[in-house]
Amino acid sequence: MQETDTEKTESETQPARLSFFKRWWFWFILLCLVAGGAFAVWNKQQLPAAPASGKSGTRAASLPTPVSVAPVRTGGMNLYLTGLGSVIPLNTVTVKSRVDGQLMEVHYREGQNVTKGALLAVIDPRPFQVQLTQAEGQMARDREQLNNARMDLERYRTLWKQDSIPRQQLDTQEALVRQFEGAVRVDQGQIDNARLQLIYSRVTAPIGGRVGLRQVDAGNIVHANDQTGLVVITQLQPITVVFPIAEDSLPQLMARLKKGERLAVDAFDREQKKRLAGGTLLTVDNQIDPATGTVKLKAVFPNSGNELFPNQFVNARLLVETRHDSIIVPAVAVQRGPQGAFVYVVNADSTVTLRPITTGVSQDGDTAVTKGLQAGEKVVVDGAERLREGSKVEVKEPGQKEQGAPKGQRNEGKR
Repeated sequence: MQETDTEKTESETQPARLSFFKRWWFWFILLCLVAGGAFAVWNKQQLPAAPASGKSGTRAASLPTPVSVAPVRTGGMNLYLTGLGSVIPLNTVTVKSRVDGQLMEVHYREGQNVTKGALLAVIDPRPFQVQLTQAEGQMARDREQLNNARMDLERYRTLWKQDSIPRQQLDTQEALVRQFEGAVRVDQGQIDNARLQLIYSRVTAPIGGRVGLRQVDAGNIVHANDQTGLVVITQLQPITVVFPIAEDSLPQLMARLKKGERLAVDAFDREQKKRLAGGTLLTVDNQIDPATGTVKLKAVFPNSGNELFPNQFVNARLLVETRHDSIIVPAVAVQRGPQGAFVYVVNADSTVTLRPITTGVSQDGDTAVTKGLQAGEKVVVDGAERLREGSKVEVKEPGQKEQGAPKGQRNEGKR
C-alpha cells in the first residue's frame, strides 16, 4: 500500500516539471531575439550613410583639389651663424671726485649725451685756492732767502781767496744755499699740488657718451674714496655685441678671417623678426668654453641711431658664406614624412607627384634644395594636406576662394 502512494506522487510531479522547462526555453529564445534586434539597429546607425546615387559620388571624387603653387627658382642663399648675445659698450666710466669737498654745481642732465672734457660738476674750490696762496707765499719767502744766501756765498768765496775767513765758513754757506734751493723746489711742488686740486674741483667727462642717473645732488659733501661716484657715463657710439657660436663652426669662420674679410653681423630682436642694427665682426675670443662647447664673438656696430642699448639681449646673425645659383623653394612647400622631406610637384596634366628632396639652409621663409628639384618646376605651397600621389589639382590664383568642390567634401578633407 505504501509503494502505491509513492508511485502516485511521482506521476503527479512529472507533468509540472515538463511545464516549467517549456516556459524557461520560451523566455530564453525571446530574450535572444530582442538582443539580436537591438544589435542590428545599433550596427545600422554606425554605418555611414550611402550616397544618394552612384552618379553624384563619382562626380565628387573626380573634382580637382584647389591648391596654390610657386615656381622653383635659383638664387643666392646666405649661410648664417646665429647666437643670443648681449650689448656691451666699448667704455663705461664711473665718474668720481678726486678731492674732498662740497658739491656746489651740477652741469649735466640725466640721459644727456656729453663729449669728452665737458664740465659735469664743480666742487667748492675755495679751500684749494687758499692752499695755493699759502704755497705761493712760502715760495716767495724761500726764494728771497735763497737769493740772499747766494749773495753771501759770493762774498765768502772772495774773502776765502783773500784768506780772510776759514774754509769751514765757506762750506757752511754753500750748504745753506743748497738747503734753500731744496726748500724752493718743495714750495714749487706744493704750488703745483694746490693748482692740481683746483683742476680736480672741476669734474669733467673722461669720455664721450650718455650720462646716467645722478648719484649725488648738489650740496652734499663728496670724498675721493666714495664708491658710488657722481655719475656713470656709457659710450654708445660705437657699441659692441658679444654672442656665442658652436665650436664646430669655428674652423669655417677662422678660414674667412685669415683671408682678411670683413664679415657682416646683424642684430635682431628677441623674436628674430625685426632687424635692429648692422655691423661687422670685430674679434674672436681666445678660448672655447668647455661647459657649453661655444666660443664668444664680438661685433661692433656704429649705433648712430641708438638702436642698441647696453645690456640689451639681441639675436646676432653672422653672415659666413653666400651660396650662389642655389635651388630655392618656399619653406611652406616642404613637407615631412617617415621617409624624410618631400614636395608635391605639379605636372603638365594638372596632377601632382610626390617628390623626395634633400634640403639645405633656410632663411627668410625660403629653403635651399640640394637634390630632387629643377628650376622652373612648380610645387604646391597651400593645400598639400589633401593631396596624394597622382591627385588631380586646380591651381587657384592668389586671393581666389575654393570653388567646384561640394561643401561636404571640403569639410571632409579638413577633417
